[in-house]
Amino acid sequence: KTFRAVVSCIGHDGTIYVIPVSLADELSKLMSEIQCNFKCLGLLEPYCWKKGEACVIRGSDTMWYRGKVTGLGGGTLQVQYIDRGSIEKIPQCHLYPTDLYTDIPPFCIPCQLYKTVPIGNFWQQDAVDVLQELLTDEEVEIHVQELPADPRGKLSISLYIDGMSVSSLMAYQKYCLVEGCQDMSKLELLEGDVPDLPLYTLPSLPVPGDIFRVRVTHLVSPKEMYICLDPSESLKEEPATEAGTNCNLTLESLDEALKWCNKNVDSLPPLTNFRTEMPCLVEYNDGLWYRAKLLAVKELDPVKVLIQFVDYGNFSVVPASRLRQIPSHLLQYPVQAVRALLAGLRPPAGDKTKKRIPYCPEWSMEALWAMMECVEGKQLSASIVAVSPEVTISLYEDDQNLVHMKLIEMGFADLDE
Repeated sequence: KTFRAVVSCIGHDGTIYVIPVSLADELSKLMSEIQCNFKCLGLLEPYCWKKGEACVIRGSDTMWYRGKVTGLGGGTLQVQYIDRGSIEKIPQCHLYPTDLYTDIPPFCIPCQLYKTVPIGNFWQQDAVDVLQELLTDEEVEIHVQELPADPRGKLSISLYIDGMSVSSLMAYQKYCLVEGCQDMSKLELLEGDVPDLPLYTLPSLPVPGDIFRVRVTHLVSPKEMYICLDPSESLKEEPATEAGTNCNLTLESLDEALKWCNKNVDSLPPLTNFRTEMPCLVEYNDGLWYRAKLLAVKELDPVKVLIQFVDYGNFSVVPASRLRQIPSHLLQYPVQAVRALLAGLRPPAGDKTKKRIPYCPEWSMEALWAMMECVEGKQLSASIVAVSPEVTISLYEDDQNLVHMKLIEMGFADLDE
């Protein structure tokens, strides 16, 4: 059984209370009838309440709701709103005992996430807070997985909000585990299981010391950048080799594959499950879809994800609506952007410039802008200085002039021997 519902409440124990959308009109009629029948202020004279006793509750909005007493103590009683699921302590004067409406079943259904085990075997308060923020008063889709043995027990469900598996998201945030599921990719999804895709592969790098043409596709700092190897040209006058021809064909094939994906993007399932480094397709600001990988979930309501475009190197935080599952044949092509460090420069000593790069404060914004002017949109050449522990390159404007020397001359960097 699949149905849509509104989440009315998240219990302190993580119970998810839902009201089926199909029952909304019935509940509204019942509420109107209760308001007409109860116009008093509550029971003012002394009364001996019993646990489990039916009543109506005057809420903070001055509306009357069906309820039952769940706990006794002093001048306040613990009560549950049976059509919403929420429990609270209120003064006795806000209650009125009644047997009216007890023959009508509660409109809300208590639910638990199917085969989802919270860390420590009970939902921690921070996890409950996340569920409340994510789900309360939201319309969701529910897939019934198991009926409770006790009719008053919890329904075991798979729950989806905006097409996203809540079990998947909570497991990704490490609030729970899913029984019998070691890999996040195996969690059940609204659109079917995400295939267990391999990660992207890196391109083959030239031999250290050889000169090769590159384009800088993304600048992180004056020292760190992403470069794209240009297979169409070589600084050495050599005949076209089989490897070089294959590289050109790979680029053409990747471009063709992406063109096909953009034409048929409506047929690609949305991404509703997340794991670090997971390949995907992401819609960029130009309306086109590009290869990317997931890095982290940044926001929950609405869901926003940090991704990196693997063929360019740049990062972005995007809503889940701009994510699609990637066709497996797009993973046969190595990523086009390679992270590299630039040899020969370091942050200047005693630099007192106030405007710093927020994520890399050892460098000034002026140094970043100067490096942008040196590399942006230009065809450059490079040679690999080291491949371990990180790819390190020298970058040239032509065969002789090192790009970073301009920054050193301007005082934005020091020479690093």
